[in-house]
Amino acid sequence: MPEVTAKFARDWVEFYDPSSPEDLYKCDLTWLTSYWNCIYGNGCCGIDEDKPDAGCCSDGAYFTDERDEKHTLEVAKRLTKEMWQFYEDAQPKKAGKDLRVVEIGLDNERKTRKIADSCIFLNRKGYEAAGFTGSFGCVLHHLAEKEKVHFVETKPDICWQLPMRRSFETREFGDQEINVIVIGEYERLAWGDGGEEFSWYCTSNTEAHQGSEPVYLSNKVELTALMSEAAYAELAKFCDARMAAIAAERAALQKRQLPLYVIHPATLGANR
Repeated sequence: MPEVTAKFARDWVEFYDPSSPEDLYKCDLTWLTSYWNCIYGNGCCGIDEDKPDAGCCSDGAYFTDERDEKHTLEVAKRLTKEMWQFYEDAQPKKAGKDLRVVEIGLDNERKTRKIADSCIFLNRKGYEAAGFTGSFGCVLHHLAEKEKVHFVETKPDICWQLPMRRSFETREFGDQEINVIVIGEYERLAWGDGGEEFSWYCTSNTEAHQGSEPVYLSNKVELTALMSEAAYAELAKFCDARMAAIAAERAALQKRQLPLYVIHPATLGANR
């Protein structure tokens, strides 16, 4: 089915973080209770039509800050020649220098280096070489599997967060201003002009809305890292209640689409 239209209505919930009362969260329930799941390597068409196997790794990952870059460099040191296609290309030209995995991208921002027209950490489909035992896909993801940790611990921030999006708003209350932490979907619009150029994008496609669990459960680790354990627990209560209410209404009305709840249109399309 075609990609669903952007700018549809959404249901939101707001609550304060029990462990940090000054933090107000605004969360997109329509997205978080959708059945989106990552289908990289299992139907993903990639954001660039000429590089479908690159997924969303075509341009490399832009670092959120110095900490993110430093962390990525430290993790990369644990990669081996056997598991990483571009191991030799990443080695420093002089002893004691950093791995050559960083470059300057658009707007003079630092990012993971592109090589052979995609991220240096992406093992290409079909690559074979003597001694290479790695597999197709992100080698930082493979490292997490090898070390039996979640990929939140091994990938750059943008790579483990997508397509979750944490943004910030400022709201006035009388003479006070408070910061609002927004948790939602990293839809095409969030990418700016570049998002319009994507050949394909997962969050709005029905093919990627056939997960076995809603997003707030399947991405619990990522959401907890973006929020806090206490804030996630509060969010989960709202999501649980919403899921139960939708199920009850659906059973009573025998309808797929309910006027009381805004269901993500891609999830609706996947269920038809």
